[in-house]
Amino acid sequence: MKKHRRLIIGGILLIGFGVMAFLNFGRTMTPYVSFAEAKASHRAVQVAGFPDHAKARFDMASGSFEFPMTNEEGEVLPVRYRGAEPGNFSQAQSVVVVGRYRDGVFQASQILVKCPSKYEARGSQHPGEASAAPATGSKSSSGAAGARAAAGPQAADAQAADSQRAATRTATTTQE
Repeated sequence: MKKHRRLIIGGILLIGFGVMAFLNFGRTMTPYVSFAEAKASHRAVQVAGFPDHAKARFDMASGSFEFPMTNEEGEVLPVRYRGAEPGNFSQAQSVVVVGRYRDGVFQASQILVKCPSKYEARGSQHPGEASAAPATGSKSSSGAAGARAAAGPQAADAQAADSQRAATRTATTTQE
């Protein structure tokens, strides 16, 4: 009888913790929304866009980093972040800001910088645009090596250097 009672109490506790976790998970989720939805929302949201680096500035008086952000439709959203400019912000092609829209400005609590990958073709301004690099025609390339080969001559040099280092390590290991 005691064993049966312990199982029932354990099951109730487990269900209770599961319900609490589910409810808290729903409250902490921060959905991606459009600029218009961000302006209408009263809760924290995530908004993606393209920063205007030329107009980005740090306001010493308020200790805030401010910049305008543009979406794919050309709409502009002013962003204010209490803190310093993220270290790699100037190289960012796009950013995601997390926060709330208040008093005509998106008050960001976080700035997530989306830097271009070293394997992407140079010259692409926005994610999703067609690559400016010519195709290599190699059908057997896969993984990082294939991505490097598709990126052009600089990547091919890097791949050759990687192969040379691997050969040197193998030769050193076999001599020991």
